[in-house]
Amino acid sequence: MAHKKMGRPPAEKPLKDRIFVLVSDETKEKLAQCKEEMNMTTSDIVRKGIDMVHDGLKKK
Repeated sequence: MAHKKMGRPPAEKPLKDRIFVLVSDETKEKLAQCKEEMNMTTSDIVRKGIDMVHDGLKKK
């Protein structure tokens, strides 16, 4: 009988798409400050920001 491989369990919603953005130095500094104060990754901050903007669209 074959043994199962040990490792990270599969994600419920796998992240498979990438986006790339160009930002100014000012925006990059704002992002760095957010990351430090919120103890979050760049990806988490971007996802949270997108969710906030999307939620604002629903309120209109």
